[in-house]
Amino acid sequence: MKKNKISKNWVNKQRRDIYVRQSKIDGYRARSAYKLIEIDQKFKIFKGGLLVIDIGAAPGSWSQYASKVVKNGKIISIDLKEMESIPNTIQIKGDFTDNIIQQKIRDKLSSNVDVVMSDMAVNTTGIKDIDAIQTGELCKESMQFSKEIIKKQGFFISKIFMGRTFNEIVALGKKIFKEVKVFKPKSSRKDSKESFIICKNLR
Repeated sequence: MKKNKISKNWVNKQRRDIYVRQSKIDGYRARSAYKLIEIDQKFKIFKGGLLVIDIGAAPGSWSQYASKVVKNGKIISIDLKEMESIPNTIQIKGDFTDNIIQQKIRDKLSSNVDVVMSDMAVNTTGIKDIDAIQTGELCKESMQFSKEIIKKQGFFISKIFMGRTFNEIVALGKKIFKEVKVFKPKSSRKDSKESFIICKNLR
């Protein structure tokens, strides 16, 4: 009974959400596209010809947006789930934290990467502190990986949650990159503790 009530509340929330409605009009697979759009508008990240890695890509809205703006560039999208194809996008199915998958990404690269982006999060437990810690660990791993493959002037973008690992992640970002900003898009739900870390220029 309780589960049905939660499901009904979620459905009602989705119906009222202007970004959910707009995503259907614009053809994006999820409302999360607008978070990346806001990040790009503020930090001027994407342009034609870029090579982009999208970690935790499914259902694909970030890759969809990137595909539109990099035009003749290329996106490599990684996720545990299958996704429908997206123009200019190579898909790798698997767990990003697996060394074999990380090597598959390296094997697809003919040069260093312009942008590494991650909207990756763990399956939530409902315990916010645990969810924040586990998602924080994913962020740190993707940041460390980006250090190996990103261009000197490249960007790293990742979801982070306010919580115990927040300061640790920001500190790691400052250790690896010269410029580090934290930004919460308007399209991020008000009751969500998520923000995004935007890092630029490797040290």
